[in-house]
Order: sequence, then C-alpha cells, then structure tokens
Amino acid sequence: MAFAFPRISGTRLAVAAAATTVLAVGAPAAYASLDDGAKPAPASSAAASTVARGKPFNETRLFFGTERPDGGPAVTDKQFMAFIDKEVTPGFPDGLTIQDGRGQWRDSNGKIERERSYELILLYPTTEAKKRDVQIEEIRSDYEKEFAQDSVARLDERTRVDF
Repeated sequence: MAFAFPRISGTRLAVAAAATTVLAVGAPAAYASLDDGAKPAPASSAAASTVARGKPFNETRLFFGTERPDGGPAVTDKQFMAFIDKEVTPGFPDGLTIQDGRGQWRDSNGKIERERSYELILLYPTTEAKKRDVQIEEIRSDYEKEFAQDSVARLDERTRVDF
C-alpha cells in the first residue's frame, strides 16, 4: 500500500491547524484520566455517572495492503496468515484481531487505487508502549520488504480495556 499526501491549500491548512489546537487543548484532560493510579479529576454532573472501567492500554491498528506496486501477484490469505504466525504472534501471544477490509488511496500520479486489505488490531498495556513500538515497527518493515509494499499504515490510540 502506498500513501501519497495531497497538497493542502492555505484554507485547509488553517482549518486543520485550528482543529488540532482545539483537540490539543482537550487532550491533556482526556489522557490524564488514563494514567495508572491517577486520581480522577472532578467530573461534571453529566460525566459523574460514567464509571471508568478497565486498565490503561494502547491500541495500535495496522493496515496492510495486498496489491503489489511492482505489479506482482496480490498477497493471498494464506501468505498473510503465514506472515502473522511468523512475525506477529510470537511478539503478541496473548491475542490480536484481524479484519478483512477494502482500502483506497491516491497514488503519486493522482490515480485512485483500490485494494483488498487487512486490519490488524493490537492491544497492550500503556506501560509496555516503548517495547511494543519497536516490535510494531519491525512488523511494518518486515511486511513492506516481504511483499514489496510502499508502506503499512499505523494508527495509535489510548484506551481502557477490561477483559
């Protein structure tokens, strides 16, 4: 999967900057509630009825394309699952989730490319974030090399998890 970022106009850039500023202002309070052992901040009456469950975790989603930019054959289910068994499961033996998907992106020539894809969801305690980051970057790099991919997209979020 290759990602080419479109040129952003001045107006779009200003809107994006304003949205980022609004999100950044609210983020410290939201992330503060995810800290281990932190006392919760006083809540408004509407939020007071919400009970925080679970422990602080990170959720990482990886998006794997199956079409090869070099024109070779698409990655098959069997090949992808063999990759998961060899490269992902040893580092994340407690569990993971794989979802089938369809993705699209604009290539560097401006053409909309569509492809079958996989979404890998990994959950791990926030206390393991540094160690897991290294493992996840190795997974991305290994997939790109093994299947001639331009990139593997990554999305990280903090959450609370209760098993």
